[in-house]
Amino acid sequence: MLLEPMRYKDYIWPHNPATYSITYERQVAVHKVPFGRYYAQDLGMGCRIMRGQGEFAGGDAYDEFKRLASVFYSDGPGLLIHPLWQISNAYFTGLKLEQEPLPDYVRYSFEFRERYDGYSEELAAAGGPAEQAVPGRGGQERVCAVAGGDTLWGIAKRYDVALEELLRVNPGIKNPNLIRVGDKVVIPC
Repeated sequence: MLLEPMRYKDYIWPHNPATYSITYERQVAVHKVPFGRYYAQDLGMGCRIMRGQGEFAGGDAYDEFKRLASVFYSDGPGLLIHPLWQISNAYFTGLKLEQEPLPDYVRYSFEFRERYDGYSEELAAAGGPAEQAVPGRGGQERVCAVAGGDTLWGIAKRYDVALEELLRVNPGIKNPNLIRVGDKVVIPC
């Protein structure tokens, strides 16, 4: 199975990292009470932590690592688009050389921490996508009604639009993983 390349902000991995892991955390406070008992208080979801390792090989391996490092140094969160995980608005929090770099081989590890914008546990009802044309600034814009099983990434691929462009014309979508059946998504022409 051929997977899409992993992307973060404007960086596209030339090939996907070799290993991935994702950690889900729940914050819990424990309070001691008399007679050796305790009370646990659920403080809610913590951020997801996405880690992995990869390698760059070939004549430009070290240059490719430097391009990745320049993205690490850019400020603020960005969209992390992984071929298997949910799209995540994340901070690039760790980049490590795992060995002395060679001109034609670099092994590295990375870490991203998700910026929490809320999760939805709702199950979508089944239904087909609906589309209609509406007047826009430059002529007609299409509007797609979110159907059961739709993701923003899938809608972008279906209409051959970059995910970033879809988010730009839909400023009301704050979390790309949180769309619901019946939501209207504007598709740029």
